Amino acid sequence: MRLLTILLLLLLPQFVHSQIVISNEKENEDYFSIANDPFSTKILFDTLDNVLVQKSVQFLASDIEKVTDQKPKIISSGEYLDNNLIIVGTIGNSHFIDQLITSEKLDVNPIINNWENFIIQTIENPFPSVDRALVIAGSDRRGTAFGVFTLSEKIGVSPWYWWADVPVEKSEQLFIKNGRHVSRGPSVKYRGIFLNDEAPALRNWAKEKFGGFNHKFYENVYELLLRNKANFLWPAMWLPTAFADDDPENARLADEYGIVISTSHHEPMMRAHHEWQRFGGGEWNYETNKEQLQEFWRGGIERMGDYESVVTMGMRGDGDEGMSEETAVDLLQTIIEDQRNIITDVTGKPAHETPQVWAIYKEVQDYYDKGMRVEDDITILFSDDNWGNIRYLPKKDDQSHPGGFGMYYHFDYVGAPVSYRWNNVTQLERVWEQMKHTYEAGVKELWIANVGDIKPMELPISFFLDLAWETEAIQAEDLPNYYVNWAKQQFGDEYAKEIAEILALYTKYNARRTPEMLEPSTYSLVNYREADRILDEYRNLLERSNTIYSKLPESYKSAFYQLVLSPVEMSSNINEMYIATGKNRLYAQQGRASANKYAERVKELFAYDAELTRQFHEDLEDGKWNHMMSQTHIGYTSWNHPRTNVMPAISYIHTASLPQLGFSLEYGSDVEWGGFSVESDPLFSKSFSEFDPLNQQTYYIDIFNMGEGNLNYSLEAKQDWIKLSREEGSLQYDEKVFVSIDWEKVPNQENVAGEIIIKGAGKEYEIQVPVRNNLPTASGFIENNGYVSIEAANYTAKIDALPIHWTKVPNLGRTHSSMIIEPVNAPRHELSTESPRLEYEFTVFDDGEITIHTFLSPTQDFKKQGGLKFAISIDDEEPQIVNMNEGEIKPDHKYADWWTKSVADHIKVSTSKHKIKQPGKHTLKIWMIDTGVVFQKFVIDAGGMKPSYLGPPESNFVKPAL
Repeated sequence: MRLLTILLLLLLPQFVHSQIVISNEKENEDYFSIANDPFSTKILFDTLDNVLVQKSVQFLASDIEKVTDQKPKIISSGEYLDNNLIIVGTIGNSHFIDQLITSEKLDVNPIINNWENFIIQTIENPFPSVDRALVIAGSDRRGTAFGVFTLSEKIGVSPWYWWADVPVEKSEQLFIKNGRHVSRGPSVKYRGIFLNDEAPALRNWAKEKFGGFNHKFYENVYELLLRNKANFLWPAMWLPTAFADDDPENARLADEYGIVISTSHHEPMMRAHHEWQRFGGGEWNYETNKEQLQEFWRGGIERMGDYESVVTMGMRGDGDEGMSEETAVDLLQTIIEDQRNIITDVTGKPAHETPQVWAIYKEVQDYYDKGMRVEDDITILFSDDNWGNIRYLPKKDDQSHPGGFGMYYHFDYVGAPVSYRWNNVTQLERVWEQMKHTYEAGVKELWIANVGDIKPMELPISFFLDLAWETEAIQAEDLPNYYVNWAKQQFGDEYAKEIAEILALYTKYNARRTPEMLEPSTYSLVNYREADRILDEYRNLLERSNTIYSKLPESYKSAFYQLVLSPVEMSSNINEMYIATGKNRLYAQQGRASANKYAERVKELFAYDAELTRQFHEDLEDGKWNHMMSQTHIGYTSWNHPRTNVMPAISYIHTASLPQLGFSLEYGSDVEWGGFSVESDPLFSKSFSEFDPLNQQTYYIDIFNMGEGNLNYSLEAKQDWIKLSREEGSLQYDEKVFVSIDWEKVPNQENVAGEIIIKGAGKEYEIQVPVRNNLPTASGFIENNGYVSIEAANYTAKIDALPIHWTKVPNLGRTHSSMIIEPVNAPRHELSTESPRLEYEFTVFDDGEITIHTFLSPTQDFKKQGGLKFAISIDDEEPQIVNMNEGEIKPDHKYADWWTKSVADHIKVSTSKHKIKQPGKHTLKIWMIDTGVVFQKFVIDAGGMKPSYLGPPESNFVKPAL
């Protein structure tokens, strides 16, 4: 297939997609001057062309001025022509473009009659009096506009120059290398965003800045969409907003800007939800109030007029609620049939000439599952589960539906289990993986993303729209470079690579669990140093962000703060606050004096959260973005947001008047509370877990004070092979002493035990240090404390069956990268010895039963073939077939427990039982059956796996001996 593609490209040279090269120096005669004072460039367009072209020309002139401080003169008559000429126009609408076509100076065959295509080309002697011109020709009005904004982006004007205050790098001169660029996009016909869940942030900001959601506000949205090569909008609609009724200029200007307006999944017939109340229509029930509803809908179509629109069809319950359980398929089909009759009657054209969409959302999928279908010309809009996991894709037999299919995706959501609206929690790699399935299933008519308040979703908005524009241009291996290119676009080249890493990691960390769902117990405080690792990860990102911020030119600092530093700092702060709360509660139970310290720390971090919001609102850009980060995000007790941020509960304790010794052991027993409460527990043992020479562990003793004043302590290793990071100290609260083994001095015996004596405040305790020497020959991932943890991307062998192959998706997942099968639309594979598989070599120390926990992205059964399956085996045992969706029922409006957990944790864990016949080296094998399964991690529990949110960190790897 790849060879065939290359051959086709060679046979079709007119489709060559040459790179647009911009320079601030004229390297040779192969460069056309965009701006080179005093030889100012003029922009030529036809006044009879569409008004969008006229607007685009104005934007282009302004963008060139932003860069060069020279504003090209805009002309529409040939009498002013000279040698620095940019010609902008639409095929068939521009006299100048058509003249170039007629004279065979411009070949438009690759784009003519196509949807939103464009050509950017330098042409010699375009007209008798002109030596050379730069031509931007569109197949239609938006094609021309996208060509213009492509050039604007190339000369250094970011699509986010206004919405994120991205500066424009100045240059006295601008040149473009001679050539011909033919657009490849769009991959998806309608591409857009949904402004939703917009109160209090976006609404109050728009009210203060523009007086509300009026045309002054929307002009900025329309421009943003065009600059991102988007063409579609579901406008803000929360009560009491009504897009077309609030300001008639909203819809009129949308059409001038070429933005196709539709209404959300529960707002049929171009009517905003709130208009029903204004209309005074009574009950929202078609069976009892049919005439009023039809009159209401008729008004929506009449107001739509000739504006380019997509009409939402069907009906949900009042206020985005599900319809009654008694609602029958035949009633909904009747509603749509009656709506189409209204469209025909009002427009005077057959209904199929007006674009329409039917949204399969929540309970509406029940109707689709029951066999309900709509007229061939209606686009069927599927959706994710509101958390970025596709619910349904058309089967192969349905993909020929003439009206095509769409996908409604979420970067923001109000609903169960807990709303997420405050900060960016979207991992681009998951969007790519899910939307690749979407695209390959033939869903190419409409993509729309719920983006909440626009800010701070700039990065996922860019990615979603770029992916929709040219889907096949972004493959798995391209994902890391997407961050780099996006960072270059906003901040220039110097720090782009490091900024890209920060962007990729902060979105990964935030996607593990939304800030609104964080709890003091989310990350383990006692196992695998998990909570402290989370803190270190965020602190490291914050330190790196602050370092770059301090080095950036002043002009870039505002944009960097908005797009990088602020989300990192806000996210770091809230994670630290919840972890500090967890430590406060745990340490209060343990009687630590530091419980009170952490109570104060929680209060500081809670106050700092408010300060960060204040800085964003008041200090940033002199208050330009006031209100934009005002969404509450702390203190959720249900799916809906609290009225105000509520600090998590903390505890204070009374401590002893004098110092008291307490300690706990990592990978050891329960906490020692000064010897007065747990020594009577028969399960209590002051002993570490085993040390072994393959893992060469370092464990800590967490020493803490349970009283006032400073606690003096000492440690003594009874054997010379026990190493301590310190042997004495004085502390007010807590301190860790690290214990390791000098393996050259350990006695050569099968099992060895040593002791450490800890003394303080008149107490003395003995701590056991067990060592295991009798280990099997090892290679691969090595057991440690009864578990083996393996990241899916770190396989030791990969077996493909071309064209089916395994693909690594960098950064996808909670802890590392992930593995998927491509092509993603490959059919179910019959399991055989030739099946594609991944192999992972590992070593365990004992025989017996093990449990394998397979960590998977929370993919739903979108194929509706009885669940997505894979197989798993150890060595040569018969593979066990695992259905990752086993026992699941549709979440829909019922919010099943399995779904609530999987979207909260952003993971599904499948388990399988296996027998290990002998200690030593073994091979874990993962067999492909279905595409769509995303493998993140495997944990082999040999009896020692402990509870944690992310699972144990990856085990040590030993290369096999040669």
